[in-house]
Amino acid sequence: MRFTDTALSVLVLVSLGLSVLTVLLLLLRIFRDRRVRDPADLPPGERLEALVAGHARSIRRLEAAVRQLAMGERRLGEFLEGAVQHVGVVRFDAFEDMGGRLSFSAALLDGRGDGVVITSINGRQDTRCYAKRVENGTSIHNLSDEEEQAIREAMGGPSRIVEAS
Repeated sequence: MRFTDTALSVLVLVSLGLSVLTVLLLLLRIFRDRRVRDPADLPPGERLEALVAGHARSIRRLEAAVRQLAMGERRLGEFLEGAVQHVGVVRFDAFEDMGGRLSFSAALLDGRGDGVVITSINGRQDTRCYAKRVENGTSIHNLSDEEEQAIREAMGGPSRIVEAS
């Protein structure tokens, strides 16, 4: 069988191209194997040591992550302890000639029962607002029945509006 010069040139170029591609793939494989060695490919004496060392590194990383998460959780808990967590609102008619229950007392308390009770009394001509400090569910100021009820509602459970009679 005789080949023309053109056919031989094409065959040589294709063979050369395939050879270069094979060498590149071989180099890529060698580089990849150096970077990540499978413990199963190691000699028997080194397999166990490599596995244990790898697991020890992973455990140290996980322990550090857990410590960071615990610190963050502790800081969030301290922050949230002072945030408003309990709300109680009582609406009422402050005067007999006023309807619509436009007056209200609202207790805003944190996890320890500290906070404020705000009362708004609506009349025909004006509106007055009062704020009284609350510590541990009580106040040093005289509280109206509606203010005490708002504090009880806030301390007793989920937020809801109560209509006073």
